[in-house]
Amino acid sequence: MKVKLITFVIFFTLSVQFVFAGGFQLNEHNARAMAMGGAFTAISNDPSAIYFNAAGLTQLSGINFMLGTTMIAPTFSFRGVSPNVTETDAAKQTFFPTHFFASYSYNKDLAFGLGFTSPFGLASQWPSDWVGRYLAVETKLQTFIITPEVAYNLFDNLSVSAGLIYSFATVTISQKSPQTPFAGDAFTTLNGNANSAWGFDLGALYKPTPDLSFGVSFHSQVKYTFKGTATTTGASQLASALPNGSASADLTTPLNLAVGVAYRIIPELLLSADFQYVGWSSYDTLTVDFASPKMVQSSPRLYDNSYILRFGGEYSLLEDLKVRAGIYYDKDPVKPQYLNPSLPDADRLGFSFGLGYKLANNLNVDAAYLFIRGSQLTVTNSMENYSQGISPFNGTYNTAANLVSLTLSYGIQ
Repeated sequence: MKVKLITFVIFFTLSVQFVFAGGFQLNEHNARAMAMGGAFTAISNDPSAIYFNAAGLTQLSGINFMLGTTMIAPTFSFRGVSPNVTETDAAKQTFFPTHFFASYSYNKDLAFGLGFTSPFGLASQWPSDWVGRYLAVETKLQTFIITPEVAYNLFDNLSVSAGLIYSFATVTISQKSPQTPFAGDAFTTLNGNANSAWGFDLGALYKPTPDLSFGVSFHSQVKYTFKGTATTTGASQLASALPNGSASADLTTPLNLAVGVAYRIIPELLLSADFQYVGWSSYDTLTVDFASPKMVQSSPRLYDNSYILRFGGEYSLLEDLKVRAGIYYDKDPVKPQYLNPSLPDADRLGFSFGLGYKLANNLNVDAAYLFIRGSQLTVTNSMENYSQGISPFNGTYNTAANLVSLTLSYGIQ
């Protein structure tokens, strides 16, 4: 019984850590930027600069508002456990993270902004009887961030910014644990909330010429302290040995550093490129504290630092109509042997396009579509075990996602 309990807690702890893998980081907080592959750090000339590079707020005038949402429809599948060829599809789910930004230009040199985004989110849900049910059944995360910003022109061609990050979050993790061949499985769910987490961001925008700009943006780590309740049902043999009661865990989202360049080749055509560094190696150890039975379990996170390469373009087809396209490459931060089905991540390519249309002098609408394809990943040396703690979870993962974004922006001069 003790061995089974320790095995369960280790599995449960490991599945918690993968909540924050690369696929749960969301950068789609403006349809215009999404259509350009997210290469927006050196542009940032609309209210979404609050997220991408708040130093760009000094390019705006008056009061500006932006509101939008992105429909995200991911797909996950697993084929295995090797050498078997059984394929399992995760449930199809759709998510609608919302973005809102407001800015105010006090004068030509000083601007303020306030933003609301959900930079980490999404979920995965597998069948309750699938082969990996002892590793993951349901994993769901939502983080919400409010960011007040201030931007200032140090010189005519150089602006800087600073802001606070206030965040709150919810998490749900469910999985099964084996009892005996005759007693069936126990089902444990952990629901948690983090009510107050803080960080900061910094930005700079340099325009040596009207057509050329360079940008840099830094978002700090944010540490969440989740507190919640673990509930186990269906446990007859091991009821007293499996979690029931309070639980807590500290989780930290990684720092992000983005640098970008944008150049207007001709009056109608703007090109941009970004390099985004993601400090995933901050995950060294994850600790979950269960109150009943009393146990503190720590495990290594073993993430690698990662990066995203982004390229985008915008072309003014008509005076009021712009067309956009982009591409990006997102490097997976998780080593294959530590991949967990709570989030089957992989190296990813994103292809995007979109339109922007001026409805009136102070009203714009932007729409974008993004297709993300994860490279097929076959795991042959898995450190994850799925059956009584002795069988490696080897097999092949496939991931993809379709995203559609719509954003409205309104300005008062």
